[in-house]
Amino acid sequence: MDHSHYSQYYIRDILNTVRTIAFVGASKNTIRPSYMAMMYMQQKGYRAIPINPGLAGDKILGETVYASISDVPEPIDMVDVFRNAEAAGEITTEALKLTPLPKVIWMQLTIVNEEAAQRAEEAGLKVVMNRCPKMEYGKLCGEWGWMGANSGRITARRGTITGDRIQSLGISKAVG
Repeated sequence: MDHSHYSQYYIRDILNTVRTIAFVGASKNTIRPSYMAMMYMQQKGYRAIPINPGLAGDKILGETVYASISDVPEPIDMVDVFRNAEAAGEITTEALKLTPLPKVIWMQLTIVNEEAAQRAEEAGLKVVMNRCPKMEYGKLCGEWGWMGANSGRITARRGTITGDRIQSLGISKAVG
């Protein structure tokens, strides 16, 4: 797969099929990108599980923090990596030992590890690198434009507004 470009269909399929996201490198600091991404994805109905060995046992956004993804006592659909590229390789190795396997390894903005991506894809996982699921979700549902950003997408289709006035991808109520 070309890891420099992901179609909106590939990203939408991922965001429509995952439910539980492990945020590796989660922070309690409310201005850190990992905190903001975790909070946003929770608001969209995803289960967001924080992973940080230094905060294990604490709570972030109401969720228990685990030291590693292998400590999480439930299946993980997506591993979102907020660590450097070298650590992404180690995290991918750990993810490939999970039963069941996650569906997706997602490496955040500026994080690229082609070798880890290849191993994950060979094991049947989808991979996204150098992207943020919060930003991608916002682009796909139209919220990105609210912030003055250009999504690069031209459409006459109206966005979906749920009862609580939060824009969504139109994901079924099965989320959460």
